[in-house]
Amino acid sequence: MSYYYSKTLDLSFEDAIDKTTEALSEEGFGVLTEIDIKATLKKKLDVDFKKYQILGACNPLLAHKALSAEDHIGLMLPCNVIVQEHENGEVEVSAVDPIASMQAIENDELGEIAQEVRNLLKKVIDNL
Repeated sequence: MSYYYSKTLDLSFEDAIDKTTEALSEEGFGVLTEIDIKATLKKKLDVDFKKYQILGACNPLLAHKALSAEDHIGLMLPCNVIVQEHENGEVEVSAVDPIASMQAIENDELGEIAQEVRNLLKKVIDNL
């Protein structure tokens, strides 16, 4: 089982971030955090790295349901979506599969919520 969904876009890196953020919003997700890995690694380690941004996406309704079902699930929130530019210039957007990341948790109610989140994130990726 793969732990993510992914799609290559024919867009610039910056446009891919904008389009992904918009697609997430259309499915009820907000972006709580944005981590610029390239800038962070340059600042902290003085190394060059490809363009790579982590978007911490959250659907408030589903996050509330998940936290109500399993109080430690906050360890796995928000749902990460990455935008990265490969050496060949291709831009790839990937979203975590919450089913794969939550396999170790034995909670049927949480499993149903994870399935709902999975469907929405897959829809986001498919619609890019």
